Amino acid sequence: MDKIYNVLFLCSQNSARSIMAESLLNYWGKGRFKAYSAGSSPAGTVNPYAERLLQSLNMPVSTLRSKSWDEFAAEASPVMDFIFVVGDTLTADTLPSWPGQPMIAHWEVDDPVSATANGDDLAQVNAFRQAFRQLEHRVKIFAALRLDALTQMAMQARLSEIGFETV
Repeated sequence: MDKIYNVLFLCSQNSARSIMAESLLNYWGKGRFKAYSAGSSPAGTVNPYAERLLQSLNMPVSTLRSKSWDEFAAEASPVMDFIFVVGDTLTADTLPSWPGQPMIAHWEVDDPVSATANGDDLAQVNAFRQAFRQLEHRVKIFAALRLDALTQMAMQARLSEIGFETV
């Protein structure tokens, strides 16, 4: 049986970008990956625009919830193989130490919540769609990688490169 890779997506509030990325990888990963998401200061709820967008696209939403990254640093939590930082406020020195020494890459995506804080409903919907498209593009590239064929150094370089991919 092939290995199932554990992947954690991080942003500060874990209400939109990391939530969408979790859903996307669980969908496009086709059983090769188990995706999770968390935040340094979780909002406590999934952003309604993110949830509605995912539901409208028939993406998995039933297990999504805003949670602290502390849940994944605990001893009984799954050991992560990869961690992707999709927020713009988290840096390498602000991240906790993770069990298992996962590969970490930054896939910064503009925050659709703050980008449209004073916008109308259509502006907010469009900002979430743009963030979703960018995340989906990157997740599809990642999910298609032949991880077993890459050296650790080549994999780290490719994961970082994906963070600069745009649609």
